[in-house]
Amino acid sequence: MNRPSLAGIHHLKFAVSDLDVSLDWWERAFGGQRQPHWDHTFPDGRLFAYMLLVPGVDAPVELRLAPGSALVAGFDSIVFAVETREDLEGWAKHLADVGIDNSGVLRGFLGWLLVAREPDGNSLRLYTNETHDWDVEGADVHNPWVASLERDRL
Repeated sequence: MNRPSLAGIHHLKFAVSDLDVSLDWWERAFGGQRQPHWDHTFPDGRLFAYMLLVPGVDAPVELRLAPGSALVAGFDSIVFAVETREDLEGWAKHLADVGIDNSGVLRGFLGWLLVAREPDGNSLRLYTNETHDWDVEGADVHNPWVASLERDRL
């Protein structure tokens, strides 16, 4: 098949209900750095998005003011990678130190993970590149931080 190619991810976009509250969370959680020269405004000057650079993420992150779309609380559409379980433990401590509630280190099917919820209630996961044996029985699938939402249960 002769199909055009992709060139990676241009940027990640998160719908938020409050730009400043979300910016503060991303700064504290991940060291996000707002890029004011990339702020998105309407022709009348109204601001509707911040663009951030986040250490360790190869694509910019957009915080888009979209209150109606921000209401998908609990779903985790983005999973960031960390190298080891020890790194993940460092993230759990860092997030707690900056006042961000998180799951702590949980056991996944193949590695370890951590979940934090941003101000609109959407979950972000960190998952290790380090693995353990495939473990359906020992995975923390019933932990409230990772259990399927009632609306999504099959």
